[in-house]
Amino acid sequence: MKNIYSTLLIIFISITAFGQKSDIREGNKFFAQAAYIDAADAYENVNNKTQEVLQNLGDSYFFTNQMQNAAEVYELLFLRHEGAVAPEYQFRYAHTLMAAGNYVKANELMNELTGENWDHEKFVSELDTMVPHKFKYDQVMNNQSSSDFGIGFYGERVAFASTRNQERPVYPWNKLPTLDLYSAKMSDEGEMTDIVLFSNVINTDEHESSATFSQDGKVMFFDRTNEDRVKNENDVRVAHISLYRAENVDGNWTNVQKLPFSSDEYSVEHPSLSADGSKLYFSSDMPGGSGSFDIYVVDINEDGTYGAPRNLGPAVNTAHREQFPFISDENVLYFTSDGHQGFGNLDIFRTEGDFSEIENLGASINSGSDDFAFVIKEKDEMGFFASNRRGTDNLYQFTREENEIIKAPTVTDETSGQDVIAIDGSKIYFDFDKATIKPESKPVLDSVVTYMNKYANINVKVESHADARGSDKYNMDLSKRRAASTVNYLVEKGIDKGRLTSEGYGESRPVNDCTKPNMCTEEQYAKNRRSVFVVSNRKETMSNDTDMEEQDEN
Repeated sequence: MKNIYSTLLIIFISITAFGQKSDIREGNKFFAQAAYIDAADAYENVNNKTQEVLQNLGDSYFFTNQMQNAAEVYELLFLRHEGAVAPEYQFRYAHTLMAAGNYVKANELMNELTGENWDHEKFVSELDTMVPHKFKYDQVMNNQSSSDFGIGFYGERVAFASTRNQERPVYPWNKLPTLDLYSAKMSDEGEMTDIVLFSNVINTDEHESSATFSQDGKVMFFDRTNEDRVKNENDVRVAHISLYRAENVDGNWTNVQKLPFSSDEYSVEHPSLSADGSKLYFSSDMPGGSGSFDIYVVDINEDGTYGAPRNLGPAVNTAHREQFPFISDENVLYFTSDGHQGFGNLDIFRTEGDFSEIENLGASINSGSDDFAFVIKEKDEMGFFASNRRGTDNLYQFTREENEIIKAPTVTDETSGQDVIAIDGSKIYFDFDKATIKPESKPVLDSVVTYMNKYANINVKVESHADARGSDKYNMDLSKRRAASTVNYLVEKGIDKGRLTSEGYGESRPVNDCTKPNMCTEEQYAKNRRSVFVVSNRKETMSNDTDMEEQDEN
C-alpha cells in the first residue's frame, strides 16, 4: 500500500511539473507576441514562479494598465531577487507605486535608480507656485466603452482614434479591435455627435491614429502600423509604426504616401504639423536617440520634400519615453514623458523657444496614470487630452485659466538697485578676514529659509563682498568663501541647492567711500563685509555653474 501511495505521489508531482512547464511555455509564447492579457493568465497558473516569470507577469500587467497587479508582482520580484533585477523593472515598479499614490516608496526607488533627489511632496509644492495655468476638465461623452485617444483639431470638427469598429481584427495586446480614425462634431459640453469613420483609403486592418491637419484641411499626416513584422534585439517579431501623408481632393482623401524617413526597423509616430506647415514634429525610437522614444522635428520644404529629422535634445528627451508632441499655433510644444519627474507614468509637459527648459503642466491635469495626446487652441484657452486614469483610454475636454501665483515681496538694494529678500536686516555681515557665519547672522539666515519655503517659485542669488583691506585677489577669494558659507548654511537648513547660486565681488561694490586701506573706521569697513540675497524667478538664469564650482573649491 505504501508503494502505491508513493507511486501516486510521484505521478502527481510529475503531472504538476509538466503543467507548470506548459503554462510557462504558453506564457512565454504569448509574451513574445505582445499578447499580454493571455500571457498574464498563463503566468498566474504557475505556482513556483521564477525570476523570469515574475518579470514577464509584472510587465504583462504593466503594459495593460493593471497597475495594482503589476505593483504586487514587482514587489515580490524585488523581495526574492533584489540585486539581480535589471533597472527597467525598478523603473516600472516605481511608476506602479506612483499610480497607487505611494510616492514615499517610489521616491526611494527613483533616487536609487537615477542618483537624483526625487521628493514628490516638495516637487508638487514647488510646481503649484510655478505652473502658469490651472485646468478644469470633463470626460468626453459618447465613447461607447471603447478605447479613444489621439484627438486633433480638424477644421470645425475633431479627429480621433478609436477601437469602436468591431469589424476590425482583434489586437492581442489588449483584446480590442485595431484602431481606426474618426471625425466628429464636438459640443461645448464635450459631447461628440455626427461621428464619421474616415474612408478605407485611410483606415485599414492595421492601427491608424494621431491625425494632424494643415490649416486649410487639405493635407493630413497620420501614423499606421506596418504590415510586416521584423525581429527586434530580443529576437521577437514586432510591427513598427510609420508616418503617412494624404491629400484631400474634391472632398476625398487620396494620394496616401509613406514619409521617406519611416522604416521597418524602427517606429515614427504621433505627428504634429506647425501652423505654417513648415515643420512636422513626431516621436521615434530611431537609432541615435536618448533611449526608447524621443521627440524629433523635420523641416517640410516648399517643394514638398523633407529635411533630415532633428532630435530636440537632452532637455526634452530622456532615456525613457517622450511621445505625443503637439506644436500649438503659438509655437509652444507640448509632449508626454515618463522620464522626467512627474506624477507617475506619462505626464504632459510644455516647452518653447529653444526647448532648453521644460515644465510639467501640474496636478490640475496630470495624474498617476498615463496622461497624453494633449492638444490646445491657446487663444480659446481650451483643448483635449487622453488618459487611462479610469482604466481605459478616454478623451477629456479641458479649459484652462491663469494660475494666480503669489509674487514674492522684495525690496530694492540701495547699492546695486537689485530686488532683494524683503526681511528685516536683508544682509548678513562677517568679521574681518573671516568667512564663518556669525551667531547674530543666523536669525537673518533662518528668515531667508522661511521666505524661500513660502515662495517656492523663486531662486536666490547670494552676492558676497569684502572691504578694501588686502589685495584684490585675496578679497575676491574671501568674498567667494563668504558666499559659499552662506549657501552651505541655507542648504543645511533644507533649501534645495538647485535654487541657490552665488558670486563673490571682492571689494568692487562698497556701500560707502571706504575704497582704500587706512581711510575709514572699523565700523565703516564692516558695512562692506556682507552677503546680500537677490531674488529671481526660477525660470531666469542667475549665474553659471562655474561660479558655484569655484566657490566650493574655496
